[in-house]
Parts: sequence; C-alpha cells; structure tokens
Amino acid sequence: MLPTPSAGSCKKRKDGAPSVAVVPAKTKGWATRPVDNINRIERSQQMSLVRSKNTKPEMLVRRLVHGMGFRYRLHQADLPGRPDLVFRSQRKVVFVHGCFWHGHKCRLGRMPKSRLEYWQPKITGNRNRDVRTVRRLRGMRWRVLVLWECQLHNLDNLTRRMQKFLSS
Repeated sequence: MLPTPSAGSCKKRKDGAPSVAVVPAKTKGWATRPVDNINRIERSQQMSLVRSKNTKPEMLVRRLVHGMGFRYRLHQADLPGRPDLVFRSQRKVVFVHGCFWHGHKCRLGRMPKSRLEYWQPKITGNRNRDVRTVRRLRGMRWRVLVLWECQLHNLDNLTRRMQKFLSS
C-alpha cells in the first residue's frame, strides 16, 4: 500500500497542484503492478531470441541419445506436436520441455510477477495443448516420454531413463 498524504501535508506547486502524487489506498493498476526492469522494445528483442528448436536442453538430450547409439529424426511435422526426437521404427517420441514455457511445477517453472493477465492464459494454454498432443500420439499407438528441463541436470538418471524408454 502506498501512503496517502493528508490534504495539509502536501506542499503546493506554483500551479496549485500537490508536489507529491496522491494515490488512493485501494488503487488497482499501475500503482500495484510490479515494474519490468527494461522497456518494451528491449523486452521484445530479448523474447525474440527464445528458440523453439535446437535449445540447449534439447541438444543435451540429442547428444546423450546419439552417444548411446540410438538414431532418430527431428521435429517431424507429420506427428502431433512436432516431437523433438522421433524413433519411427520403435514408434517412440521424446519431448524436451522448458519448465517455464510449459508450466512445470518446479522452481524453473514459476509464474512471472508482471503481466499475469498475459502469462497465465499463455502457459495454461501451453499445458493444455501438451496434454492434447500426448493423448493424440498415444491414440496413434506411439509411446511418449516428456523430459523437463529441471530433470536434465542429473545425467546418470537421465541416461537410465532414456535407456529404459528406448530399450523397452
């Protein structure tokens, strides 16, 4: 809450207006919204650099799987959701999801504090689309593995999961 000065505590400017901003106690909008550190143009430029293919987490999984001797196709457009890795002969696909963009319930997937009216529907929509995509693939008799960005830090565990998924 911002303090509201009483009428007698404000000094008047030459034009008669108070020298401090008087904000009502129950203000909604700009007074209660967190401020972004950078302007809209810089934020737009920064967001335009976010990639959907060949991300660092995806590249880590690709190098690991290739090193294990498995071969795969990338981003097959004929499959729902364009999976990151496709093993056609085994009818298996792997998605490598970024925790933030796909709304994972971990510390990397936390909701932004600014522009919630934009981010909540966006991330909820991404999650709903992910669920529909997995259902469609399973309905087509494909096996699906979803790897989250936060799970990639433990390479031993990741290797075991990939070996188990691809060997079964």
